[in-house]
Amino acid sequence: MTLLYKNKTLLYLFVISIGFLSSFSLPPYNLFYINFFTYPAFLWVLLYSKNKIFSFNVGWMFGFGYFISNLYWITHSLTFEDSFKPLIPFALILIPLFLGLFYGISSLVFSFFDPKKNILSILILATSLSIFEYIRSFLFGGFPWNLISFSFTNYLEFIQLLSLTGTYAFNSIIILLFLLPAIFFFNYKKNLKINIFVFSVIVIFVNYFWGKSNLRQYELTEKKDLGFTIKIISPKININRYFQNENPDKFILELIKISKPNPLNKTIFILPEGILSNIYFEDLKKFKYLFSNNFSKKHKIILGMNIYENEKIYNSLLVLNNELKVLDKYYKNKLVPFGEFLPFEKIFQNLGFKKITQGYQSFSSDNRRNPIKLNNFNFLPLICYEVIYSGKINKSKTNYDFILNISEDGWFGNSIGPHQHYSHLIFRSIEEGKTVIRSSNNGISAYISPKGQVIDKILTTDKGFIELRSFKKVNKTIFSSQGNKIFFYFVFIYITLIFFFKLREKQ
Repeated sequence: MTLLYKNKTLLYLFVISIGFLSSFSLPPYNLFYINFFTYPAFLWVLLYSKNKIFSFNVGWMFGFGYFISNLYWITHSLTFEDSFKPLIPFALILIPLFLGLFYGISSLVFSFFDPKKNILSILILATSLSIFEYIRSFLFGGFPWNLISFSFTNYLEFIQLLSLTGTYAFNSIIILLFLLPAIFFFNYKKNLKINIFVFSVIVIFVNYFWGKSNLRQYELTEKKDLGFTIKIISPKININRYFQNENPDKFILELIKISKPNPLNKTIFILPEGILSNIYFEDLKKFKYLFSNNFSKKHKIILGMNIYENEKIYNSLLVLNNELKVLDKYYKNKLVPFGEFLPFEKIFQNLGFKKITQGYQSFSSDNRRNPIKLNNFNFLPLICYEVIYSGKINKSKTNYDFILNISEDGWFGNSIGPHQHYSHLIFRSIEEGKTVIRSSNNGISAYISPKGQVIDKILTTDKGFIELRSFKKVNKTIFSSQGNKIFFYFVFIYITLIFFFKLREKQ
């Protein structure tokens, strides 16, 4: 460590490297145990720093290493338009540098507490990181992607706690957990270290067995018959269609072929976001005969389409009958910067830029999200990455039965991006205690239980459909009632403990 501190370049490279390694704990790798080494190493570097600017830089470089490894796939979306290609190196570097700032500020705040080699330092850093990760999730529109808690996506017994805590409070617990091994390098008596370790292991196992019991109890829950069939369609139509002028009838016929509609069966067909991207809904009506000839009055069709209305364009989710009559609709609330709208549009347009998706005009957003009632069941509509916002999905506070997510993940190619996007569905299902239905083109389509269990899924490389005729319903979760207030309860507890330990330290 002394050698590293004599050479700041080597030290920063070391910190970037451990941040880089930490990202392999995330989906699709899920090597969570890496963080038991990288987070204590990060803390150890900070404890040797007496310079606040240096502490900030250490955190910033750790965050940069973490995000450059797990967000590189964003640059793939810039390969479709020639005007965006020169921005690829900037996006690759600047986005991780910006997101890394939240780690840098966390480290800076940590340095103001005159940290020492004790458990108080663990608590202070965990609290600081937790707060600024929460802020990252909402500031400037927010981007709550790749919180370190997603390391446990594949370990359902551990993450049943989400139904009580939600993602941000759970994230604060996980950060604390990953930092705890640092106690073995502190000047504590051996017995105290063992006691802290044993206590931590007991807490982990109690949570594990509680989660396991929760899942076993759910298995005993009786299935509820829908009285109809839901078909989740995963067509895997090439993303390059956005830039072609082929007739839509080719794609419509392909969708019908994959859907295999049976005129005698009462069915809801769920198709992905923007699946007919070259046309607006008004243009789709020219092909009404294809729908009326292949779907029956017993069918409802849900699909994502662009709607041009009052000189505005909306990315919408539509519920249609076989005659293309609109039975219900939802306009996307949370738009993707550069993908669906240009920030500072007039300036960027003068520089020759446009949004990545269809057309030159930016999409408009709506602020309403009401559950859609279909056959006596309520579906909460979410388009694409709207599903990543923990505690913010049910704006109307109306009760509902299913989370319905439609998406297009082809913009990110054959990368880890679609897997990370998919992992948010598992967290939302447990938090809200709701069944998740997801139709994605060039992404992962899935049917997920209220406990995060993947009942069925179609991978990014496959096409086909998932059918469900029944589902299990669970009681409303504590998190779905309280929302992110729970995170602030945790922060209050952490700050109280810090204050208590600080008083003892002075004595």
